[in-house]
Amino acid sequence: MEPRKPPRWVQWTVVPLLVLVPIGYVLISADQSRDGGVSMQKKAAATTITHYWPNKVQRSIYEIPIPGGSKQVGYLETNSWATSTLYVQFQTSAGGLDTFLAQVGTSREALKDGTVTVTAKQQRTVRWAFASGDQWAGVKLTQHGDKPDHRITVDLKNPNYPMVYVVSTMNF
Repeated sequence: MEPRKPPRWVQWTVVPLLVLVPIGYVLISADQSRDGGVSMQKKAAATTITHYWPNKVQRSIYEIPIPGGSKQVGYLETNSWATSTLYVQFQTSAGGLDTFLAQVGTSREALKDGTVTVTAKQQRTVRWAFASGDQWAGVKLTQHGDKPDHRITVDLKNPNYPMVYVVSTMNF
């Protein structure tokens, strides 16, 4: 017995769908990919603080555990052949500062009063200005191996809501 041929309308419906659906998928994927590249280019071309949270991968790589509930969060990432740096700023509570310092391996006692640990070159890169006379405290944490180094400067003008500035550097 010979197999039955499907009706003509089925052939005219199914065949175009088998062709058009994959083509549509490819076109949508290409458009999304191009849009993703544009946003990545904008982030890479940034020359000043972006007022968003750095993504989880960045926070993990650069070991910057921003406390939950922090405000005025911003970041800038710069990369070169030998060094990658993540600049982060955030305002937190007094308890949030203590938690942050503990998570990066230090404490409030290690902060040196009147000390700005972010270098002048780093300040220019991210357009931070640490005015003299403010209540600054800072600590520099140098780690071995593939761990990032941290320069942490804290504005303690308002001790209940300190502003934290972190420069995390990875050297290759």
